[in-house]
Amino acid sequence: MTPTLELVQQLIARRSVTPADDGCQALIAQRLRPAGFEAETIAANGVTNAWLRRGNAAPVFVFAGHTDVVPTGPLDKWSSDPFEPTIRNGTLYGRGAADMKSSVAAFVVAAEQFVSAHAAHRGSIALLLTSDEEGPATDGTVKVVDALRARGEKIDYCIVGEPTSVDALGDTIKNGRRGSLSGRLTVIGVQGHVAYPHLTRNAVHLAAPALSQLAAERWDDGNEFFPPTTFQVSNVHAGTGALNVVPGSCEIDFNLRFASVSSAESLMQRIEDTLRKHELEFSVQWTVGAQPFLTPPGDLSTSLSRAIVELTGREPDLSTTGGTSDGRFISTFCPQVIEFGPRNASIHKIDEHIAVADLEPLKNVYRRTLELLLA
Repeated sequence: MTPTLELVQQLIARRSVTPADDGCQALIAQRLRPAGFEAETIAANGVTNAWLRRGNAAPVFVFAGHTDVVPTGPLDKWSSDPFEPTIRNGTLYGRGAADMKSSVAAFVVAAEQFVSAHAAHRGSIALLLTSDEEGPATDGTVKVVDALRARGEKIDYCIVGEPTSVDALGDTIKNGRRGSLSGRLTVIGVQGHVAYPHLTRNAVHLAAPALSQLAAERWDDGNEFFPPTTFQVSNVHAGTGALNVVPGSCEIDFNLRFASVSSAESLMQRIEDTLRKHELEFSVQWTVGAQPFLTPPGDLSTSLSRAIVELTGREPDLSTTGGTSDGRFISTFCPQVIEFGPRNASIHKIDEHIAVADLEPLKNVYRRTLELLLA
């Protein structure tokens, strides 16, 4: 039973379904107090956030993560209670095992061990924890970032403990994320009887040609770090439920994951121009869920990659794939934000898990990165 395994089991046992924290952050604050970390709670609208810092000098190195988890789904589908950490055949099962209580446990222990070995280290070490990453993310990391910015605090390096590895621990780190733009399109027609189509304007038929064009559009070519922007329809709703009524309106939800070569504003304009070209009567409700961010290769990615090579023998790929993360908030005032964590194959799934054998290497990579930057 290593300190990392012991701590991750303690965290999994806490039922911190978003936005609940269920005492995870208090447990971590109490644990890090003897190592000289001062804890501050920044709560907002039922969300618990913690800022734990050791030192006042630059550079400031931050580990960022979340203590909340997604709901379990049907309990009868799990092989064991998702909040009773269970080890079977060298694998630790439980909600949050991969996303991301193992990472949190690993960087807490890494910070403890680094401080014990390097009490007079350079700069400062901090942890930024939230219980609103798996939810709407409106009262979590963004609130901490706002508070830090308001009082003039700066962050130089940040590792977000997102599960980034694909086939094996250390094969992938993320140095950015695509932006997310969602739209709810309403197309207006004229409702009527299906037997008298000349007296109606079928909203589904009106929307279909424009939707086909949008689905086939080449939005951009991406760049060396980002794949091309993608467009996907997620929901379509129309009609009254009756089989003999032409729908008078059609509601379509869609999302674009966009590269940094495009802006949310330019994509909105192109989509609305296409809808006008098809002479539709329409409205669109826009939501910019995230702006893209990118950390060019630098001290942090170099040090993290070196630590991964030394401790796993793997040369990590830099990637910007996947969904959004809280790195998008931190990147607004931290120049180097990198995500690294365990394999992501089981995240949000029934029987979420992590290989026990990956826990110590994960912790050691975090600790070695601290050594390369602050020792």
